[in-house]
Amino acid sequence: MIEMKVAGIALDAVTRSPIVLLKDSQERRALPIYIGQDQAKAIISALERQKAPRPLTHDLFVGLMETWEMKLERIIIHSLQDNTFYAILCVRQGEAKKEIDARPSDAISIALRTDSPIWVMEEVIADASIPVDRDADEEERRAFREFVSNIRPDDFSQHKGFKTGGEA
Repeated sequence: MIEMKVAGIALDAVTRSPIVLLKDSQERRALPIYIGQDQAKAIISALERQKAPRPLTHDLFVGLMETWEMKLERIIIHSLQDNTFYAILCVRQGEAKKEIDARPSDAISIALRTDSPIWVMEEVIADASIPVDRDADEEERRAFREFVSNIRPDDFSQHKGFKTGGEA
C-alpha cells in the first residue's frame, strides 16, 4: 500500500465533472477519482477546515465516532472494478477493529476531518494512476538499465568474508 494525500479538486476539461486528485509523498504519481458535486463540496470544506452552521453528513459521522470513542485509523482505497473505486474505513473502538465499506469520496472526506491517513493499494495505483514527474521516472529507468547492464555473474557468487550457513 502507498500512503497518499489529497492534492485538491479539479474539473474534467470535457465533462466538467469534479475529480479528487491524490498524490503520493514523492509527488511521482497522481490518482484521479471522479466524484459528484456534493462530494467535491464536502472534500473542499474539509480541506479548508470550514464548519457548517449545522452538521453535514460527514460531520455527523465524525461526531458519532467521537461520541462512541471510535477512531478512524486509516482509509484504504483497495480496488478498482468497472471504473468504480472501492474503499474501506478502518475503525477502532478500544480493542475492537472493524472495516466499513465506503465510497472513496466519503472515506476521503471523513479522513480529512479526522486527520487520518489515506492508503491506496499498489494494484489500484498501477491500474489508475497517472505519472506526475516524467523526468524523474525516466531518470529512474535509466539508472536501473545502467545497473542491470553492469551486473556480472560473479556478482551473485559467494564473496570473500561472508560465511555460508554451516560455517562458524
